[in-house]
This record gives sequence, structure tokens and C-alpha cells, in this order.
Amino acid sequence: MDLDAFNELLTPRGIRALAEAEALRTAGPVAAATRLRRSYDAALTSAALTQAELRERAQEKFGPDAEVMYFTPHGLEQSTRGQVARHRARRLTACEPHRPRVLDVCCGIGGDTIALARAGCFVDAVDTDPLTVAVARANVEALGLGERVTVRTADAATVSPEGYDVLFADPARRTSRGRTFDPMAYSPPWPVVLDLVSRAPRACLKVAPGIPYSFIPADAEAEWVSYKGEVKEVSLWTGAHWPDAEDEQAGPPAAPAGGLVEGPADESAEGPRVRRATLLPGGQSMTATGARALTGPVGRYLYEPDGAAIRAHLVGEVAELVAGRLPDPMIAYITGDVPIDTPWAARYEVQDVLAFSLKRLRSTLRERQVGNVTIKKRASAIDIERLRADLRLSGDKSAVIILTRIMDKPSVLICHPSPPA
Repeated sequence: MDLDAFNELLTPRGIRALAEAEALRTAGPVAAATRLRRSYDAALTSAALTQAELRERAQEKFGPDAEVMYFTPHGLEQSTRGQVARHRARRLTACEPHRPRVLDVCCGIGGDTIALARAGCFVDAVDTDPLTVAVARANVEALGLGERVTVRTADAATVSPEGYDVLFADPARRTSRGRTFDPMAYSPPWPVVLDLVSRAPRACLKVAPGIPYSFIPADAEAEWVSYKGEVKEVSLWTGAHWPDAEDEQAGPPAAPAGGLVEGPADESAEGPRVRRATLLPGGQSMTATGARALTGPVGRYLYEPDGAAIRAHLVGEVAELVAGRLPDPMIAYITGDVPIDTPWAARYEVQDVLAFSLKRLRSTLRERQVGNVTIKKRASAIDIERLRADLRLSGDKSAVIILTRIMDKPSVLICHPSPPA
């Protein structure tokens, strides 16, 4: 879809074509295209059908708003989920006595722009791509936020954050070869982003959750956000203290606990000023307290910390919550003797702990009549699908198999889920 085709969607004729395309979603692509071509040219037919499909896919991220919003394929893929954007917008506005003026660079289709405006901000949103800008502007108007938002085409490197209360930046993490995990390959590149941050009174950066700690400014708060158990992003907050979105009391910041690698091994010695993990949709938030987890034998229960807590190096804090210990000091699994409910970890009841042996594991599963397994692994090089085939399972019972190391020895735990009481 090009800019001309999108602009035509906004005309009365285009609005009618899109409405008809949405009504034909269940007819199949060939039948829908045939019907639309009776009244519209090929370009408008294609744009309307594409937009109808994108709106349907966007329901998961944007809920009812998706019914009136506009999207591009890349814009939808890279956009922030609505609940995550609303959480960040609440944090951003919680510390401002007035309605802040926010410069939103790399605004994309406007997901964060919309959340910021609804939270009371006045937003100046910019992006380098004219089509993306047109889509974002259409979304702002469709949702009735035009009085609080301006959307314009501009290069982030040329804007001046000094004239705003807050800078928000979501640099693009795609290149011509696909998704990139290297901040230096972001658009704009990381040095440009940091220059903008250095000139802004306050700033919030949305970046990939796997960003190396060495790229995070030392004076920032890094907040890893998990949505329904999946780590979505990390927000980097710079400037004055940023309160929690729900005004909860957070623990004091502390350096990562030495000796325990809760993330990549080369990151344990460095880190941001504050490390935070947040769980959505519940809104629970945790910051580093310096808790150190002891090591010890596998008990009756195994806890798998949420990925946000692992990324934020908060496994020690989670272990403290469940009165647990680490079977291996370098791996983010926690074990305990009592079932403690917490949103910060999934819990499993341990049935067997074995030194890894395919023959022994297969025999044990057959004895237990296990025919269906969920296989998890951490610090194991075993190919899960190859193992599943090699086990040649049969039976009507289920189990969870966890492949890991225990005191540096390849091990396997046979477990059952132990949901909260």
C-alpha cells in the first residue's frame, strides 16, 4: 500500500470500499476481491482488503479501537500493545503537575501517541516515513484526539527535545534484512538516540528487552515489561525520579547480586541505576533490593521466574518471595519445599530428578504412562523436537519435562504444573 492508495481510503469512496471489504471478510479473499472489483479499481480494492485484514489482526493489540484505526503491516507488527502503552503513559504523567508536552519521535502508526494523549499529554509526534505519518494522523483523528496531537514528517536527528517536558522515543528495530538486535543498527542509531536523551529534561525510551546492559545509560531506570508471561520490551527512564504507575512503594535500588547470573553472563557486573520488572495486565512491579539467593538441593516444587524478573536480574528477589533456593547458582530456576502463590513465577511439583539419560528418561516416562509432555529447557543444548521424537511417547498422562543443569551436571526434572490454590 502506497501513500496515494492510503489517502484514497480516507475519502468517502474509500470509506465505503473499506466498509464493504470488512463485511466480506468471511467470503474468502478471491470472492471478496471479485465483489469489490465490480465497484472499485484494483488499487482501492487491494488497499481496502489489506486494511480490513489488518484491522482484524489488530484486535488483539488494540481491542475495540482497531475497528476504526488504520495500519500498515510493519506498523502493526512494531506497534506497542495497548495495555503496555497505557501503563507507560500513566507512569509518564504521574510525576507531572500539569499536562506535559511530549515529543514522540519515531511515532510509527501512533500507538504510544494515542495512549499519551488519552493520559492527558499534548503530543508532537514525528516519523520519517510519509505513509506512516499519514496513518498515525488518521488514527489520531479517528479516535478524537486531534486537539492534543500533531503528527508531522521529520527526522528524529533534526528535532529539538529541549522545548518539551518529556522525550519519548521508540527507535525502529528493523533493517532491510529484518529485525535487528543491535542498538547501533536502530533507526535512528543509538548514539543519535542518546544525544536526544541528553538534551531532554526527561526521557523514556522503548527498546527491545534483550538490549545488552552495556548500552543502558548508568543513570537510567530500566523497566522490563511482561504481558501475560511474555516479555514485550524494556522502557528506559531518564531524568528525575519516575514514580511507579500505581504509586506503589518500590524497594531501594541496588547493584546486581554478585555470583548469580540471572541474565547473560557478561552483564552481571554492570547495569542501570534502577532495575524494575512489571507484570501486565496485573500491574505488579518489583525493583532490585540486593536479595541474594542461596543454593541447595531440589525440593518438592520448582519455580520458573517471569522473564521480566530474569531480564531485570531479580531472581534473588523472587527466590525471597517463595522462600526458595537455586538448584544451580548460575541458572534462573528456583526450588522450594512449600507451595507459595506468586504472580512472579510459574510453579511445578517435582516428581523425579534424574541425571540426563535418554534411555532412563524414556523408561521413566513409560512407567508413568506419560504420552504427552511439555518440554522446557534452560542452559541445555538439547534439541527439544528431536528429543520429543526420540522419547517415542505413549500413554494417556501428561508431564512437564525441564532440561537444565544442577551444579553443572546435565539434569532433567519430571514435573506437573502446580497452579495457585
